[in-house]
Amino acid sequence: MVVVDSFLRYLITEKRYSPHTVRAYQTDLMQFGKFISERSLAEDLTACTTRHVRSWVIALLDEGMNPRSVNRKTTSLRRFYRFCQQEGVVRSNPAETIPSLKMARPLPVFLEEAQIDQITDREQDQPDFRILRNLLIIELLYGTGIRLSELTGLKDLDADTEKLQVKVLGKRQKERIIPITRDLAALIDLYREKRESEFPALDIVFLVLTDSGKPAYPKLVYRVVNEALKMASVSGRRSPHVLRHTYATHLLNRGAELNAIKELLGHASLSATQVYTHTGFKKLKQVFQKAHPRA
Repeated sequence: MVVVDSFLRYLITEKRYSPHTVRAYQTDLMQFGKFISERSLAEDLTACTTRHVRSWVIALLDEGMNPRSVNRKTTSLRRFYRFCQQEGVVRSNPAETIPSLKMARPLPVFLEEAQIDQITDREQDQPDFRILRNLLIIELLYGTGIRLSELTGLKDLDADTEKLQVKVLGKRQKERIIPITRDLAALIDLYREKRESEFPALDIVFLVLTDSGKPAYPKLVYRVVNEALKMASVSGRRSPHVLRHTYATHLLNRGAELNAIKELLGHASLSATQVYTHTGFKKLKQVFQKAHPRA
């Protein structure tokens, strides 16, 4: 169709979409056109109604397509018909009122306590700066639940080992105080001693530094976490966020209140924290199956 070609040119020249994205739009429109043609629902795409779009959505779901992919195809139609409205080809947008399908929220990936012990229990007689720094990264992420960006932004003064707390600047510049264990405080002090001997003339601003004394950057943190989790034979995702998920899950499994976890994680609302109740329920289910006589 001429209008489809015009739409695709519009995406390329005016919207500056990538060739891959334009091909995806083209495929979606071709699939919808084939659907209405095979069923003789309408003469062409410009003659379709909301009922036709809804029928296609149902057909895609019946074929087993996941809601995320169906939503993307619906978005393609919605934008196509919006373009057709602007060009005066159609009077109304038949995809405008089609609601997005609800998608299952993925459960957070977390480690078992034994896996964390395996990662952190690596005795070194005389650890050098790099070994201590890498261990501190792991312990900070798991011991405080902070985000990667929050870790790289930690100033040296933010870690108070006497008061056993860390001050964190989170999203929307919101500050929060997180308690730390005596073991983590001792590790921070030991790391600071090694850091000062490694960089005696350096004016320290940030807590975590690179091998050359510069502030730690996201790729370094990601690489340290990935290597540590890989050595512990952790499969699947091996990102810093896994340790944040692990922190929250272990707190919940050991009886921490959800509101307290929300504050520790720096979530704006409780709904963001409630995802951890699913993993907490898994633990409760295991307890039930072991303890109940008829389980």
